[in-house]
Amino acid sequence: MAPKTLLVVVGATGIGKTALAIQLALHYKTEILSADSRQFYAEMNIGTAVPAPEELQMVPHHFIQHKNIQEPYSVGDFERDALALLEQLYKVHNLVIMVGGSGLYIDAVLYGMDSFPKIDPSVREALNKELVLHGIGSLQEELTNADPDYAQKVDIQNPHRVLRALEVWRASGKPYSSYLGRKKNARSFNAVIVGIDAERAVIYQRINERVDMMMEAGLLNEAEGLRQYKDINALQTVGYKELFKHLEGHCTLEQAIEEIKKNSRRFAKRQGTWFRKNKSIVWVSHDKPFGLILKRIEKERKKL
Repeated sequence: MAPKTLLVVVGATGIGKTALAIQLALHYKTEILSADSRQFYAEMNIGTAVPAPEELQMVPHHFIQHKNIQEPYSVGDFERDALALLEQLYKVHNLVIMVGGSGLYIDAVLYGMDSFPKIDPSVREALNKELVLHGIGSLQEELTNADPDYAQKVDIQNPHRVLRALEVWRASGKPYSSYLGRKKNARSFNAVIVGIDAERAVIYQRINERVDMMMEAGLLNEAEGLRQYKDINALQTVGYKELFKHLEGHCTLEQAIEEIKKNSRRFAKRQGTWFRKNKSIVWVSHDKPFGLILKRIEKERKKL
């Protein structure tokens, strides 16, 4: 039997991945796996741009708000669960769609997790104490000096990501990035990866407009309801951490909104850097007609 196909839709935040994935799923009469790590959590709705209820009803979606914010869920967990689900879906469908902007999670499903050295728990404990006592600034500086390549593409405002990279560096003496890309696991499916592209000005404009729409939809109230959990890793993300600062009196609401927009633009830039390194991605313009995108996808499928 010919290998199944995983059609992956990637791109920067706010670029239109959800809309294209739904169009494709309707065309191929298939289902969608979300690879957006922010959308895994049931309590986070507005700030993660979860597909609207009517969109979720159009096509079966998986890995959307299936966890609670207090439940740890790693990229390794996602890889395991996604592969198990794909095995079941391929009994019914020849093609399944995966969509998202979390490059690490997408790569885990496509290529497998990288192998890292075992870390003594005391290393993480020491890093956590430093974070509490001195803040994230000095740790960001250490990561930038020790591993500039990874520091450039990771969300350096996310303490979990910074601590993970530093614990590998301190324990092994080797940069975290040196362990990436070593291991490639064989998969039972072929992949076609479609990236949605646009001029930077267009991406930034869409991000700014989406943040304004989120605020109008009640993002501030959503953040207020989650503030008691602000130290949980799931909430160390753009859209929430800025509003937590406002709610605690550290900045005005207008300043917080501008920070969300600025940090979202930075995140989009890092997404672009991550995806551009994958030469197998087929890039299409955000305004390209759907019919032409379909033709391009079918052309790539014939090469498999």
